Parts: sequence; structure tokens; C-alpha cells
Amino acid sequence: MSEQLKRQAAAAALEFVEDGMKLGIGTGSTALHFVELLGEKVAAGMSVIGVPTSERTAELCKINGVPLTTLEETPQLDLTVDGADEIDPKMRLIKGGGGALLREKIVASASKNMIVIADKSKIVDTLGAFPLPIEVMPFGLGSTMIALENVCKHYGMQGSLTQRKASDGTNFVTDGKHYIIDATFGRISDVEGLDTALRAIPGVVETGLFVGIATKAVVAGEDGVSIIDPVS
Repeated sequence: MSEQLKRQAAAAALEFVEDGMKLGIGTGSTALHFVELLGEKVAAGMSVIGVPTSERTAELCKINGVPLTTLEETPQLDLTVDGADEIDPKMRLIKGGGGALLREKIVASASKNMIVIADKSKIVDTLGAFPLPIEVMPFGLGSTMIALENVCKHYGMQGSLTQRKASDGTNFVTDGKHYIIDATFGRISDVEGLDTALRAIPGVVETGLFVGIATKAVVAGEDGVSIIDPVS
């Protein structure tokens, strides 16, 4: 997705932001454009307050003059705008490629609505081509990995489980001080079943499956921007 398309999608999502809203603000390259454009609106007089989904996003908001709050201070939000790695026709998502899935899910779940910004390549018939991020506790990792392997194989995992590494080769650590395991499925036939089974494993903090959370997608392509609602 070119930066121009990302910006077009972010601009279209901004049309849903109203004065006085309490916003969840996502993480990632598309969210960067949203924050920059939102900052312009704030500078022009729009009154909003945001809850960032990562330390990176918090910094971007400060740079662009977007006022911030926390879920402790503002536990109920009007709207979250965030990206996704995959979106299926029922608006179920895989998220977490950027490593912020736990905070993203907490913030999105605290919102009345969630708009996903994406390019057309993120729209899929079946989730699973993108590796599924699973956030886990460092404590007991060996035992957690065995349990993950058993559950993922039961649900048809075609590939393997891989612990995510940072660019310097050390273990990737989330803002919440957890690790991420990426599970390569190919395709996930039972999204809800897999999500429930994974979250039942002691040591699993959260999964990158967002089920029943996103309410709309703003999708950019070479032929323009389209607004997609979930197929019931």
C-alpha cells in the first residue's frame, strides 16, 4: 500500500470523527497518517481527546498536538481507528503485526465503534495467510509453547510457531513486557473456536484475532476509497 493510499484511507476515516469525541488511536504506518491529519484538525479547532494503543502512537500524538488521556481517566470511548493485517467478510481481523495487539484490543473493546483503515490487499476470504500473533507471558514459555502447538495443530495449523525477534536479534518485547509467538496457519477454518481455545491456555495473554469488534472498514485502492460494512 503506497503512502498516498494510506493517507487517502486515513482521510476518509477522519470523516467519521466528530467534535468532542473520545478516540482510540491505533498503531502502525496507516495510523501515522491518521494522527497527522487529526493533528491538523485539532490545530484548526476540533476538540477531541485520544487514547493511544502504543508508546509509539503516544509519541506521534504529542508531536502532532493531539491531546491524550488514559482508559483509567476515560474508560469509555466513542470510536477507535486502527489498521489490520487481514480482514474477512464478517469484519473479523488479524492484528498484531506491529506488536501492539493487547493494547489495541483493550482500547477497541472500550469503544462504541471501531473503524479499520486498510488497503485492498488486506481484504481476504479466509483469515490465516498472515501469521497469527499470540501475546504470551515470558514465565513458563516452554510449557506455553507445548500447549500452543497442541491447540494450533488441532485447528489445522499448516506451518509453525515462531517467537518474534527484534531487529537486533533479541526477543521482541511488547509495551506490556510480553513476548509474541507468530502462528502460520495458511487458513483458519474456525476463527471463534481457535480464539477461545488459545485464550484458555495459561500463559497466553491475548490473540491477534479480533472477533465482533470492528464495525466498519475504510479500504483504499487504485480505484479510490470504499466503505465496507460486515456481511452478517
